[in-house]
Amino acid sequence: MIKPAINAVSVSRPKRLRGTVTPPGDKSISHRASMFNAVANGVARVTNYSTGQDCASTLRVLRGLGVRIEASPAADGRGDTLTVHGVGMHGFKEPDDILDAGNSGTTTRLVSGLLAGRPFQAIVTGDASIRSRPMGRVIEPLRKMGATINARKDGTLAPIVFQGGQLRGIDYEMPVASAQVKSCLLLAGLRAEGRTLLRQPALSRDHTERMLTAMGASVGSDGLSVWVEPGELRSLDVEVPGDVSSAAFWLVAASIHPDAEVVVANVGLNPSRTGVISILRRMGADLEIRDERTVAGEPVGDIVARTSRLRGVDISGDIVPILIDEIPVLSVAAAIAKGDTVVRDAAELRVKETDRIRATAAWLTSAGVSVEESRDGMTIHGAGRLRGAACRSYDDHRIAMSLAIAGLVSEGPMHIEGAGAADISYPTFWRDLELVGGAIG
Repeated sequence: MIKPAINAVSVSRPKRLRGTVTPPGDKSISHRASMFNAVANGVARVTNYSTGQDCASTLRVLRGLGVRIEASPAADGRGDTLTVHGVGMHGFKEPDDILDAGNSGTTTRLVSGLLAGRPFQAIVTGDASIRSRPMGRVIEPLRKMGATINARKDGTLAPIVFQGGQLRGIDYEMPVASAQVKSCLLLAGLRAEGRTLLRQPALSRDHTERMLTAMGASVGSDGLSVWVEPGELRSLDVEVPGDVSSAAFWLVAASIHPDAEVVVANVGLNPSRTGVISILRRMGADLEIRDERTVAGEPVGDIVARTSRLRGVDISGDIVPILIDEIPVLSVAAAIAKGDTVVRDAAELRVKETDRIRATAAWLTSAGVSVEESRDGMTIHGAGRLRGAACRSYDDHRIAMSLAIAGLVSEGPMHIEGAGAADISYPTFWRDLELVGGAIG
């Protein structure tokens, strides 16, 4: 059994892929379930909480603000069960140390909405990646709301220093479609004077709106506009569904392997997250959704993925914000597909954990695929084949796992440096790869 802490592995092509995989708890919902319940009134139970490092960073930050959170691991080693003792909307305590968000952009940006305007000083930072990622997109509107915030590089980079202020609602035109920015401002709006209205350029994930509404917040939407009124939250028990972003690796793997049928169980099917399913189906993937149901306001189901003949497609426009995290693994599918796949409107990929456009183009080239970078995307000329190669993950979890999926169909082993990065979002990834038949050395 390969342990997730390893740094380098080689993945080779197996004769067949079979099995059932249950992906880890949805990262986006896990983050929100702990954060929102932390500032709610009451005690909440959160089950199947993601065991990835990003969601652990959120718990560490919340505990640093005085929130009592008890965690117990699940017997099968997957999602944890949390008991979150809410402190109410105004119950955070001044931290006695710097708050470390690790590698988590979601933690950094959403906690910024929770800390803005608090009557104390708090400093949020993270690892080298977080300290290089754009934070002005939340700092600027929070300042407009009245928060006193300082940060490096003229208020654009972490560490971020929160030093009080009096929040007021604003009417804000969002320059990018971002669930993180939207969620940050909605959370700040809960403590602001008057309504906070956000105008999005395109739809983004709506987990925040769904969960806040279930917790008693006054949240509304009309087309691309979303608003919130100030108010308190009541605690909410949450059963976190499987992460569709993690499920995407198995959907692609089964679709491109010549002898495969993989069931991905208990997957969240929120329409603002299922862009990857839509794109794979457009490419010709044989995907069947079974046992659709609703859990804690979120649609859930099981997905069966089978060997398919894929064709290149155009990935651009409004669908990009709802599948931005899945583009690295969709690039593996594009390499095997017949014809060109063109990715546009995805400049956000350049400011993720690494420059994912450059990193993806680099490994595809090493594996014998012709690819051309553009400012906001790339064109992948489907070769129908991948050769083995030695590639770096750049310590990016999605690049590391995408390389592993590529190894399942490559003509020679795919050697991955920095494979342990998968821990950030999917600690059981290597176990699940072996479970469906993947050969790891």
